[in-house]
Amino acid sequence: MSQFMDMIRLPNFGLGLAKGQFADISHVHQIGAVPSMSQNTTGTIWDVNDTSYPWSSWATAGTLSIPSVNASDDGKDVTIVGLDSSYNYQSETVTVSSSGATTTTGSFIRIERAYISEINVGNVNIQKSAVTVARITAGNGITSMGVYTIPAGYTGYLVKGTCSVQDGADATGDMFVRYFGGDFQLGHSFEVSGKGGQYMYNFDIPIRLPEKTDIDVRATVRSNNARVTAAFDLILDYD
Repeated sequence: MSQFMDMIRLPNFGLGLAKGQFADISHVHQIGAVPSMSQNTTGTIWDVNDTSYPWSSWATAGTLSIPSVNASDDGKDVTIVGLDSSYNYQSETVTVSSSGATTTTGSFIRIERAYISEINVGNVNIQKSAVTVARITAGNGITSMGVYTIPAGYTGYLVKGTCSVQDGADATGDMFVRYFGGDFQLGHSFEVSGKGGQYMYNFDIPIRLPEKTDIDVRATVRSNNARVTAAFDLILDYD
């Protein structure tokens, strides 16, 4: 632990990390955006409006499916990056179809992100037991999910968080964390206003997140329907 803390204080640590110069240490930049959160509504900052992320769908591991897509997206490849039943990293690429659903061969206990080989014309939904657990919003090419789970064998260190809301709106933001086997609890709270500009917080003392910890960034929009974005940076240390 002391060696790790010494490393992140190095002047060029960020550049070295991006270059892969440090063994067993990696970086995650997780982005989230909700297209339009309704006034006086609380929800997770992800690609689905006005909803809390469906964590209950992950009670057990299972295969994922992608329902039929827009005809213009037929034949494109979608790569799903997530965790297997043991919470280890795994990814799988499937070819989507406009004539029927596509199902993974691998079993997932979490999904971290997904992306498509070419920019998608329509929404691409990724489902577990008929519940949408990720969406690639039309035109984005990648998911925008303000949720993340620390993989098995790793410790995560939260080093930065940011949030924005469109002009004319304001919101309360909350980062909830759930340590493995427990319940979600508030880990960080903030206020954000479109007129006030972007909210940003640097954790000079990083927040330590053990393996299998879930993160869920949520927002409550107080005035006007609004697009809300969030992002956070994690350093993953392989134990």
